[in-house]
Amino acid sequence: MSVRVRRVYEPPEPDDGVRVLVDRLWPRGLAKDAAQVDAWPKGLTPSTELRRWYHGDGGSYEEFRGRYEAELAAPEAAELLDSVRELAGKGAVTLLTASKDTEHSHARVLARLLGD
Repeated sequence: MSVRVRRVYEPPEPDDGVRVLVDRLWPRGLAKDAAQVDAWPKGLTPSTELRRWYHGDGGSYEEFRGRYEAELAAPEAAELLDSVRELAGKGAVTLLTASKDTEHSHARVLARLLGD
């Protein structure tokens, strides 16, 4: 199973496999055809409250990760996570985010969970 995280603004690469946008909002200034997104499961994204807390209040990444994993345990999110896990079982999956710091983003949390 191959799961990787890339910025959605980077040009698609042949080895991306299935390209999954994991942001709640469409990235600014990016045409949909240029992004070449195969799936956009908005229910996998952190809640608005969690995003605001993490980015606005300067919460730690470790605490954000724990809170986000708790949100992903909800039935709807768990189903979406399983569907992306199925895609990853068939080949490469690239999680796309507009986040500048992909190492400390929700996409990295998803990638870790999908790799388990």
